[in-house]
Amino acid sequence: MEKNRYYKLILLAILVLAVFLRFWQLSSIPPGLYPDVAMNGNDALGALKSGDFKLFYPENNGREGLFINLIALSFLIFGPSIWAIKIVAAIIGILTVFGFYLLVKELFQLINTRYQILDTRYSLLATFLFATSFWHLNFSRFGFRAIMVPFILVWAFYLLFLGLRQKKLWPVIIAGAVFGLGFHTYIAFRVASLILPFLLIPYWLSYRKENLQKKYLLLVIGYLLSVFIIALPIGLYFLTNPQDFIGRATGVSIFAAVNPLKEFIISFLAHLQMFIWQGDSNWRHNFAGQPAIAFPLGIFLYLGLILSVKEAILALKRKNWQVVAGHGFLLSWFFTMLLPGVLTSEGIPHQLRTIGVIPAAYIFVSLGVFKTFEFLSSRKKILSTILLIVVILAGFSDVYKYFFAWAKNNEVQGAFTAKYIKIADYLNSLPEETQKYVIVNEPGVAVPYPGGIPMPSQTIMFLERAKFGKLRAVYLKPEELDKIKTESNETIVVMMKEDNELSSKLKNMFPDVNFDF
Repeated sequence: MEKNRYYKLILLAILVLAVFLRFWQLSSIPPGLYPDVAMNGNDALGALKSGDFKLFYPENNGREGLFINLIALSFLIFGPSIWAIKIVAAIIGILTVFGFYLLVKELFQLINTRYQILDTRYSLLATFLFATSFWHLNFSRFGFRAIMVPFILVWAFYLLFLGLRQKKLWPVIIAGAVFGLGFHTYIAFRVASLILPFLLIPYWLSYRKENLQKKYLLLVIGYLLSVFIIALPIGLYFLTNPQDFIGRATGVSIFAAVNPLKEFIISFLAHLQMFIWQGDSNWRHNFAGQPAIAFPLGIFLYLGLILSVKEAILALKRKNWQVVAGHGFLLSWFFTMLLPGVLTSEGIPHQLRTIGVIPAAYIFVSLGVFKTFEFLSSRKKILSTILLIVVILAGFSDVYKYFFAWAKNNEVQGAFTAKYIKIADYLNSLPEETQKYVIVNEPGVAVPYPGGIPMPSQTIMFLERAKFGKLRAVYLKPEELDKIKTESNETIVVMMKEDNELSSKLKNMFPDVNFDF
């Protein structure tokens, strides 16, 4: 009893750490407001104003509506701001850490037939590593809807395993509802359905051994019906708007290449090695080029993978179907959630598209650590103690890397377009009667509101709307300079990007106008 209280205190400490890491300096880290995130904020403002909370927002290559509607709720509570966008991702990240703990503990109960040391202590260690993961921490602190994918996965699968173990319908029904919500989050979630056969088929064989086929069918029908009902609204939307179903994926797919098989192999190998060698080179997603998982945790991940394959084969031979379900589920989760990155040929390896693999990756890390710990404990206790110290330090090294190395890197300022914040602050400081023009000379997807202006302008627009409730500046493309009016005594023209040729043209056209380049 005393030990259980001790473990609960450790869990509480890990959750407090997860909260702290996701809230500390949230307003300033990461810096700036990336236009894709600002677009979410603008859509949320639009939804609040119109009352039209959409299932799918088709602008900017299309985005599922759940996360944007949650941002709208945040605006309603806290008022519109960059922080109010980020806090949605932060809360989701924190809840994912707790769900991860519950899932890991449930899984370890399932596959504990050979690893008696896999108990609460190691569920806690796995959760600590997940909570301090640079990969998950980073996406928990800015407003990409992709952060909802690991959240949905850990809770949906925890509840499903719980219901199947207890043979109760209500957890399975809730699990189906949560999984169905996943289709309202991010395009990468759609492949998660491929995981289900690796879990449900072995469980069918397990229930059949107990002569509980009818009970199993009731549970699975309840689960699938729940998934169907919750996913149905967005499914119907895609039936009537098929062009929105694929969106940007068409342009970056390996199937658009001359040799798709070759591109698949290249992309698969790039994603497979990213855990120990070279990760995503995009500063928004990663400390550019560094492994996705801190050294030496990536080594333990591959050890865990090998261990899981071995255990799945042994369990198959012994017809231990629940253990087959556990390992089959983990292996299928890992490789399935790599697919959204593997099936693209742009920016590989891509740690945003593969965000759904994070929980599975850290479960494999934990399995590798546990097996090594067991091996060392049977020889010299001091070696197993050193191992745990090294693993814990690896977790804290990710925290240091995020807040004190990555966040202070000048490349990160550019990756999150911090300069647009400065432009917005300057424009917002000007009197209302000043005529303000923003020349959007940055490339990007055209956004219908207002007038097909490229995406990068969304950051400045959001900060204007957040402060004044409306746009005060006029946004123009470089070919629309003739729309600038100079009747006012004070006219300000700002370009989003330095361009000597365009600035000379503006000065020649409007010699009496103030330009801020």
